[in-house]
Amino acid sequence: MAVCVSVIGKENSPLYIWVGNGKEELHLHYLAHTALDVIQEKVSAVNKTPGDTRELYLGLLYASEEYKVFGYTTNTRIKFVIITDAANTTLRDNEIRMMFRRLHNMYTNVVCNPFYVPGEQITSREFDKGVGALVAGN
Repeated sequence: MAVCVSVIGKENSPLYIWVGNGKEELHLHYLAHTALDVIQEKVSAVNKTPGDTRELYLGLLYASEEYKVFGYTTNTRIKFVIITDAANTTLRDNEIRMMFRRLHNMYTNVVCNPFYVPGEQITSREFDKGVGALVAGN
């Protein structure tokens, strides 16, 4: 399903990045960080409209020949980016939306831990297992 999952903090600092085995890690890190510009554009365009009916799921941010980049942002300005193979045509928009909801729930569980300091990198083994299950499609 996904080849890269990343959680980006309020100040655009990476809190967590998972890259699939055998994938070009540096290139996927670059794609995740370039998605932040598109996320910022979409969020600022929505904030200009009257009433705050902002959708957390931002949808497909951009696609290249190799990858599709999807975005999601929380009310607390935490950003989630999922990168999938462009060749994977069986993945529907609804499935990506559900992946983001599960990732958001896992992130909420991490933040609710009293020993987690907000803004620091996520080092939870439970979060790692959850992301592994998420990308495996379980």
